[in-house]
Amino acid sequence: FPGLADVSISQDIPVEGEITVPVGSRSPDEDYSTLDEPVRDTIMRDLKAVGKKFVHVMYPRKSSALLRDWDLWGPLVLCVSLALMLQGGSADSKDDGGPQFAEVFVIIWFGAVVITLNSKLLGGTISFFQSLCVLGYCVLPLTVAMLVCRLVLLAGAGTISFIVRLVVVLAMFGWSTLASTAFLADSQPPNRKALVVYPIFLFYFVISWMILTFTPQ
Repeated sequence: FPGLADVSISQDIPVEGEITVPVGSRSPDEDYSTLDEPVRDTIMRDLKAVGKKFVHVMYPRKSSALLRDWDLWGPLVLCVSLALMLQGGSADSKDDGGPQFAEVFVIIWFGAVVITLNSKLLGGTISFFQSLCVLGYCVLPLTVAMLVCRLVLLAGAGTISFIVRLVVVLAMFGWSTLASTAFLADSQPPNRKALVVYPIFLFYFVISWMILTFTPQ
């Protein structure tokens, strides 16, 4: 190639890009892939993450943990548990003392979706699944209330039993409402927070009413 000897490169052409190599070792987390970890480690890691979110709900404070690392496993477990405890009898029974499993399941998830859509339409800054995650995890106090009510009903269904269940349900209803608003209120415009809190109040009130009025078959 004799012609290449006459080709010259101008010194004025700037060289673009980063050609330096960073000095230092990479962190183990950068080279670690969850695809290579054992199934047991994956399950334990997810269970620990769900447990941490339960702690955030039981001790509500302004934290981004539920919003940053959202998941729907916890809400699904709580929804199924609550629906099973509200299941008053067989599906073919006309004298069922409580709503059927499918009714509770649909009410919880449909209500959470409606509240999420309302939040987004009002200018909320969180994503759709982040809102579902918070609303689902905040059903935990009401699930605890349902468990306590079932235990109280085993002792009888008198006036004292109703008063105890009323106090427990009211306390857990307030807990769920305060916990959810602690995570969701700051993501809304200041002049529209009341429009977001009110549907949340109704959502947990309906669930609380189902728990309070439940009577076993």
